[in-house]
Amino acid sequence: MKKQAHIGTRCVWSGEEGRSSNGPTQVPVVHSVSFGFDDIDEWQAVALGDLPGDIYGRNTNPTVRAFEEKIRQLEGADAATSASTGMGIISNTLYTLLKTGDRVVSVKDTYGGTSVLFSEFLPRLQVDVALCDTTDHEMIESEIKKGCTVLYLETPTNPTNKILDIDRLCRVARAAGATIVVDNTFATPINQSPLELGADLVLHSATKFLGGHADALGGVVCGSQHLIEQIYHYREINGATLHPMAAYLLLRGVKTLDLRIQRQNESALKIARYLENHTAVDRVFYPGLESHEGHEIARNQMRGFGGMLSFMLKEDSFEAVRRLIPRLRFAHAAANLGSVETIVGPPSTTSHVECTVEERAALGIPESLIRYSTGIEHCDDLIADLEQALKFS
Repeated sequence: MKKQAHIGTRCVWSGEEGRSSNGPTQVPVVHSVSFGFDDIDEWQAVALGDLPGDIYGRNTNPTVRAFEEKIRQLEGADAATSASTGMGIISNTLYTLLKTGDRVVSVKDTYGGTSVLFSEFLPRLQVDVALCDTTDHEMIESEIKKGCTVLYLETPTNPTNKILDIDRLCRVARAAGATIVVDNTFATPINQSPLELGADLVLHSATKFLGGHADALGGVVCGSQHLIEQIYHYREINGATLHPMAAYLLLRGVKTLDLRIQRQNESALKIARYLENHTAVDRVFYPGLESHEGHEIARNQMRGFGGMLSFMLKEDSFEAVRRLIPRLRFAHAAANLGSVETIVGPPSTTSHVECTVEERAALGIPESLIRYSTGIEHCDDLIADLEQALKFS
């Protein structure tokens, strides 16, 4: 059996093998909307899926396909498909899998846009939604056993880094006949492999760590051929197509994914330890800390703890957040994460901007929380930057 290359090598080469002699070494950006045929029978065969090829850009595109193939291989899946944004792939996946009368079980700490799907849009279709306390595995298991069409998990969660035991919950959900979906955006394929832990589908907001440069929107989902074909069909008809230029930028970003994540893993842990011991900081949320309630689960199912952390100041007020963030020199105050630059912001302007103060409180997200996406800058500079900013807190 041929030995599989290390994941850092696969980040570079997956989806790009077999380049033709004297051809481009990089995947070309194919901007054409349509693809022509001299033979009508061949055209029809491609349109019906009997032959490989492309006919129309809303359906498929060579650049987009290369990106999907790269992530498929990194996640160890049979198939993959993409969408124009992370929320595009999340919503397309859920709308594909759920219909009136079905039941979805999830947790209260999902990303804000996902939370709105659960609280507002899916109930319009008379889909029963059960949202559980995120760290209460017994409650989640109990709700699954009451009936579950889809189990939707996000771990680590955005923005408080709560950890769910994927293997444990997948075993219960599989016995109930549920389809299991895991949002792996925070962890990436470098740090976590949900399909190996029992999930049916793993998805990403590719805008974040996969792309890594804050210059392209996209989403991707990987899983069995049967499930991916259904999601692809829903997406091609609803039209949330990933643009070829975005696919190219995401492809380029993924090539350095292993390097970036290793640096961000290392720096985030150092920063979390620094903040945990700072007199102006009340609490730090990072699964790499031994004090984190999900630390042991994270150790068992993750290869690294990621570049995302969040923390609360001793002065429990939004005013303290308002004062601190502008003082940071090496951090963008922006609604994004997973970039080469450090990015910082409160949930009210980032992960849960769609939610009201009351809704965030109900989800266990305080207004004094600061989300910190660690970049690839030198860690000593990031800590010094936090030090000078926290002096006035």
